[in-house]
Amino acid sequence: MQNSTLLLTKELPNLTYSPLLDRFDDSWEAPLSTLLGLGRAAGADLVEFFLERNNVISCLAEDDGITGVSPSLSLGAGIRVFKGNADCYVSTNDLSFSGLRAALEKALSIMGLQLPGAVGFVPSVNLELLRDYATSKGKESWLAQCSSMQEMGDILLAANAQLLKKANHVQSRRSSYFRDWQEVLVACSDGTFARDVRLTQSQVSSIISADGEHRCSISKRGGSTSCPDWLRTWDYETDAEDMAESAGKMLYADYVESGYYPVVMANRFGGVIFHEACGHLLETTAIETKTTPFADKKGEKIAHENLTAWDEGLSEQAFGTIDMDDEGMPAQRTLLIENGILKNFLCDRAGERRTGNPRTGSGRRQNYTYSPASRMRNTYIAPGEYSVDDLFASVDRGLYCKKMGGGSVGDTGKFNFAVEEAYLIENGKLTKPLKGATLIGYATEIMNNISMSSQDIGLAAGFCGSVSGSIYVTVGQPHIKVDGITVGGR
Repeated sequence: MQNSTLLLTKELPNLTYSPLLDRFDDSWEAPLSTLLGLGRAAGADLVEFFLERNNVISCLAEDDGITGVSPSLSLGAGIRVFKGNADCYVSTNDLSFSGLRAALEKALSIMGLQLPGAVGFVPSVNLELLRDYATSKGKESWLAQCSSMQEMGDILLAANAQLLKKANHVQSRRSSYFRDWQEVLVACSDGTFARDVRLTQSQVSSIISADGEHRCSISKRGGSTSCPDWLRTWDYETDAEDMAESAGKMLYADYVESGYYPVVMANRFGGVIFHEACGHLLETTAIETKTTPFADKKGEKIAHENLTAWDEGLSEQAFGTIDMDDEGMPAQRTLLIENGILKNFLCDRAGERRTGNPRTGSGRRQNYTYSPASRMRNTYIAPGEYSVDDLFASVDRGLYCKKMGGGSVGDTGKFNFAVEEAYLIENGKLTKPLKGATLIGYATEIMNNISMSSQDIGLAAGFCGSVSGSIYVTVGQPHIKVDGITVGGR
């Protein structure tokens, strides 16, 4: 091992380093600082390394049996090189010094950069003292404390038994569990040197009920970070009761009539509409690709004056909570909209360089094979001044969306969302259950139609797909009233 801080290019092929491969610690400082210096010497404006180790397992119970167990282990690194506003990303699962150097040189060559001559100098980059969130926050023992495979299966089968016990006309039952343990290390030529361990867990149960021509499907998801005991504390009996009640109402529900209605949307997962219809359009990736109507609206009114919205990575155990993003920046709270005024965008390192907006700790990716991008974390509409009863009382005839399904948004901000459980509102009161509803609209329209927010904010776990893969996020809101929205039905 050579500790010289000033090397000649011709010396690089003979360098060897032996950092720990079973743990990312400060033994990685020497090889990474050398490689970062190599990238800078070649003419790169910025070089970033992202090292990752994953231990993932999923388990599926269908009816009264375990039908799938899927473990997965991975180890790899991603290397990003910036020159001006352009960047290149290369990944590898060879974490030896020579393997990382080869991947870096590939990225440099793609950017049209090459090493200086044989006697060119390669000074190493001076990295900060390792910011080790895993050690400082007691995360090292998390993986060992998680449920065993046997325990996973036993809990999921017990949950399925409760679904059969609580619900009527059950055709099928499914419960699944997913655990993702991840160790990451980020080193960048701006001096960033940070490590973290993350633990993300998710559970989802679903039932299909059928009685003759009547059918319905009900599901419920939960998720958490930073809690090894989370699966053990899951109250699946209460969840089964809630799902059985919903299935009993929706099985014989009438189909909703298409039209333009005022809508009251429930808290928790109701926030998926804001996530899709507005949140994605406030990421700087959308500004870079010119796919957001809000690109030049900072400081202007884009929503109803009663609407305030946040994105943050700080809420305890929330599904999108992170101590640092995948570029090594500490988590923070970002005010997106205040009283209808657009205040900030969600920005990563590339977004800062290309749009001029400040970074917000929002650079996220699915794994080391993806370059990071500006992504949401825990995103929600803030509580307002009204009660839930106030919202219902303001509607003569409309729709209450109690449980939302999946949805999507297009480049222009047009969105559509399925509603899993809905009820007709007549003269401020809930009357009959309805099914088959889809909410359709444009972000610029619905943001100005959210006129009332209650005080009962709630958060829900979700998965978000975008250019940097599928990541864990939280959606949320209190109950809200939308003055008018197109409802697709029959």
